[in-house]
Amino acid sequence: MEFIVIGIVSLILLGILKLIFGYKQKELENIGKDDELDELAKKYPSNIDICKAYLKKLNNENVKIEQNNNAENSLYIVTTNKIMIADIQKSYTRIQTIAHECLHSIQDKKLLWFNFIFSNIYILYFLVVSILALFRILPYKMIFLSILMMFGLVYLVVRIYLENDAMIKARFLAKEYMEEQKISTKKEIEKLVSGFDKINNFGIKCVNYYLFMDVITRIFIFSLICLVR
Repeated sequence: MEFIVIGIVSLILLGILKLIFGYKQKELENIGKDDELDELAKKYPSNIDICKAYLKKLNNENVKIEQNNNAENSLYIVTTNKIMIADIQKSYTRIQTIAHECLHSIQDKKLLWFNFIFSNIYILYFLVVSILALFRILPYKMIFLSILMMFGLVYLVVRIYLENDAMIKARFLAKEYMEEQKISTKKEIEKLVSGFDKINNFGIKCVNYYLFMDVITRIFIFSLICLVR
């Protein structure tokens, strides 16, 4: 009975937050598409050169930079102190996206390492207890579900802080960079920043919802396994 209640509450919470945050996957995928802004951003140097300029501004030039056109997303990898830049050369969003990853590189290393290690422990724990529950060799399932919930809460708090911090600051770093480069006119910079604001206003809410959905989905799946097995 407990697992039924938790499963139902999980789905209700997901539905409520999706409605409140206005999460729409298709809209999220298309939000960064703007031909006019893409054309304005073509004036700027290559992704790697932009990344180097940001890191110099942030006094963090020891970070490795790699362009990987096969990668789906750009990211900062704390284990190798490397920024991986995806194939975003044609999009105006690259100016802010690269700023976002550079900002990750200067965040508290204790938090970054904790996020990396704990995230992997959290995923591994979920897989192990789910498999054990599936094969009916997991005793005291409610205790393990409670631990999964606590792990999810810790993961969520740390990850949301890291992502929100980088997303909010990236807009200002990108604007400072464009003003210093003097490649675009003031009006053009305002248009690009307006595009960043549009992405952030919707994107930050969607990222927060997605992270919450990730945690709740694991709770729901484990509860469902415990219920049927």
